[in-house]
Parts: sequence; structure tokens; C-alpha cells
Amino acid sequence: MEQKFIEELTETIDTEETLAMDTVLDDLEDWDSLSFVSFISMANTSYNKKVSAEQVREAVTVADLYALVKG
Repeated sequence: MEQKFIEELTETIDTEETLAMDTVLDDLEDWDSLSFVSFISMANTSYNKKVSAEQVREAVTVADLYALVKG
């Protein structure tokens, strides 16, 4: 499921960079306010998870985002 999440996140934030679970979000040029909102939407539609803006703001890595939607 982690690989599927990474693929979906890559598409959602529209980045050419290779993402891994330990990728630091602030290091991504494409991690901006639009990507932030797009992730919240993806969590809701693809994973049926309601994620708050505060939870996303606290995320440091891709793994942190994954932890918000898994299970």
C-alpha cells in the first residue's frame, strides 16, 4: 500500500521528483499550498479519511502523510 500511496501522492502534487517515505516535504519544490489542499482532498476521496489542515501542517515527511491516511 505504501507504493500505491507514493504513486498517488506524486500524481496529486504533480511532481517530477522521486518520492520515498523519508522524503522531507519542505525539500520538495512542488509542496505548496495547492499541493497541501490537493492532499487533503486525496485523503478524503481515495482513503475516506478526514484530515485537518493542522495535521498536514505537522507532517514533516511523506511517511507522516501516509500515517494520516493508512488503516
